[in-house]
Amino acid sequence: MNYLQSILHQSPEIALFLSLAGGYWIGKFQFGKFQLGGVAGSLLVAVIISQVGVTIDNGIKAVLFALFIYAVGFESGPQFFRSLGRQSLREIVMAAVLAISGLITVIVLARMFGLDKGLAAGIAAGGLTQSAIIGTASSAIGKLGLAADEVQRLQANVAIGYAVTYIFGSFGAIIVCVNILPWFMKRGIRDDAIKAEAEMLAGGHSYGPGETAALPELVGRLFRVQQAAGRTLSEVEGFSKSTAISVERVKRDNALLGVEPDLTLEAGDIVLVVGRRAGVVDASTQIGPELQSSEGMDVIIVTRDVAISNPGIAGHTVAEIRAATNDGVRHGVYVIEVKRGGQKLALNDQMHIAAGDVVSLYGTSEDVQRVARKVGSVIVPSDKTDFVFHGLGIVLGLLVGLLVLRIDSIPLTLGSGGGALLAGLAFGWYRSRNMTVGNMPTAASTLLRDLGLAGFVAVVGLQSGLQAVSTIVSSGLSIFLIGVAVTIIPLLITMVVGRYILKYDNVAVFAGALSGSRSANPAFGEILDKAGNSVPTVPFAITYALANVFLTLLGPLVVAFV
Repeated sequence: MNYLQSILHQSPEIALFLSLAGGYWIGKFQFGKFQLGGVAGSLLVAVIISQVGVTIDNGIKAVLFALFIYAVGFESGPQFFRSLGRQSLREIVMAAVLAISGLITVIVLARMFGLDKGLAAGIAAGGLTQSAIIGTASSAIGKLGLAADEVQRLQANVAIGYAVTYIFGSFGAIIVCVNILPWFMKRGIRDDAIKAEAEMLAGGHSYGPGETAALPELVGRLFRVQQAAGRTLSEVEGFSKSTAISVERVKRDNALLGVEPDLTLEAGDIVLVVGRRAGVVDASTQIGPELQSSEGMDVIIVTRDVAISNPGIAGHTVAEIRAATNDGVRHGVYVIEVKRGGQKLALNDQMHIAAGDVVSLYGTSEDVQRVARKVGSVIVPSDKTDFVFHGLGIVLGLLVGLLVLRIDSIPLTLGSGGGALLAGLAFGWYRSRNMTVGNMPTAASTLLRDLGLAGFVAVVGLQSGLQAVSTIVSSGLSIFLIGVAVTIIPLLITMVVGRYILKYDNVAVFAGALSGSRSANPAFGEILDKAGNSVPTVPFAITYALANVFLTLLGPLVVAFV
């Protein structure tokens, strides 16, 4: 034991990474519908390792949490600001109701049972499964002006409350959202999910990861010219009555010819026609027999995302843009989709294009580049992170977190966590509007989020594990039961409000919104499994983005009012 203690004293980072490795290993085990998860597992292993005696610097904890909370805000920013509209009023109210009812429940129970600020905040973090409350509450406790040993005791109690209540916090959300809600609504999640999908798609289809159409929208086909002999390329491209097509290559006597609009085709020429499938099928009967292949006739097609910045395009409808753009510019380029803030838009002639929209273009590299120069800036796929952009974002967030507002003797502060969260939201939204700056690959963001949170929680466990064990032994059952109440009561209140005031009538949509308002990822996973489609995802995304803000801000509020 002394040898192990000596190693961890010389290199405490070993304890940190051992906690992460062991925690994520334990977190993989599944018990029925419940899985502990890597974060709670890391905390558990860290508490065990702390019994040896480990000293680890507070600075590591602060850095890890700032990275985590900023990444959460950056990912949620576009959804968060997009959800702040009249069309999503129900989701906004639902997320607010759960956060407010959760705050009131924690404050009332804390005063009834004489809990201190640390335990109350920890129970809020675990009972509501919002681990970020640990950081925002700990930061707020550090600004109370208390003695150093009292600050450390209260911050340790935050971890204790979280450790005791987190497990049922996850499990209880699954029970309410997957079992109690369908019973309450008297309908099944699966049936309502199928009904909602049929209404939304109106005959269309939504593809999931790894899925693709057997009949793709954009195709290329080879034809040997017969019926079209004597016609120019521009005439051939006008054969389709349904949509535009383009001739990308022409071969005559085994030699490739320059593709020009006035080139006249001869019998026996081979042409490569590219376009939307309906248009290519339209034209096929007027060109000649189709060929399986022909040497040298293939071309490389690219898909590029372009951020719209041209003032001659932004603010105009699709029909107006098409009328103002000559055929030579549009030739050979097809619009796959248009996104705004990461959300796919319904593409029709009446839709207005806005600056910052991202249009996906399909065609040869030369054709796409020609159109891109007229439209805006090509978003180059990259695995590099823009550290100038994100470093500045974290700095600004931490500066905001230093601000303290005092109401009489009560200090209200976002702390480093709340400040970094708001900065992440703002910078994430800005990135969605200006896609050429602030790149952060999904893998990088995921690493920051997972490593930041799990590492932060592990440091908390290493610092407070010794005291945590003794407290759990003496009062763990009462803390656990209070945590059960904090988990169940806000969910039930929000469920009743959602049904009778917000008028949710589709169980699948309702379940997605309810689980998102509690940021309950395990519950959402079970809902998706029950639904069998992605219907619950949209309401979940809105309320989840809001919950990441509302619930995280409960940390300093609990510290202020308990």
